[in-house]
Amino acid sequence: MGRKERREREQKRESYAAQRSSEKRKHTLIAVGVFAVIGAIVVYASIEFMNMSQTAPGGPEGAGPLGSEHSHAGILVKIFGDTFDFSAPSYQIKSSWIHFEGNDGTTIHKHATGVKLGYLFETLGLGLDDQCFEFKDGRSFCTNEDYSLRFFINGEEVNDVRGHEIVEDDKILISYGAETPEELESQLLELEAQMLIK
Repeated sequence: MGRKERREREQKRESYAAQRSSEKRKHTLIAVGVFAVIGAIVVYASIEFMNMSQTAPGGPEGAGPLGSEHSHAGILVKIFGDTFDFSAPSYQIKSSWIHFEGNDGTTIHKHATGVKLGYLFETLGLGLDDQCFEFKDGRSFCTNEDYSLRFFINGEEVNDVRGHEIVEDDKILISYGAETPEELESQLLELEAQMLIK
């Protein structure tokens, strides 16, 4: 083997080694870039997830994260002395935030802080304000000269219940009609006797 051939072989080896080294650098840079992008995505997703649990997207305005509270309250709705039944399937678990469950229509379950009673009625498709109680089928029961829509929380009459945030063992009465004080007292006693389903 001559010097010339040896030199050519050495140059080929050096060229091959330089080429391999260049390829390794290129692959390393690509890998670092890919891992950097993945890391940025993970950091962004983590930040979004933490913010999601604090702001509770999809829930009522001002609500805390799901699971931040679990409260129960009893409710009784009387229209002309008849009890409105929330145990029907069309009123069961319409929202994760606040609902009726287990085919029970007397116990409200609230699963987050900051959830107001008005939101429950919104999720059930029922209109409620300080003057009227409205059903999906268009029937409405509004305060007028002959009949009144009245609200009681824990035995005390209030002007409106929509802004009330229930706490454990609250008792809410919504009554529509021309009840005498004695009849209202009877409704409050019926409400007080209701067992909460926890």
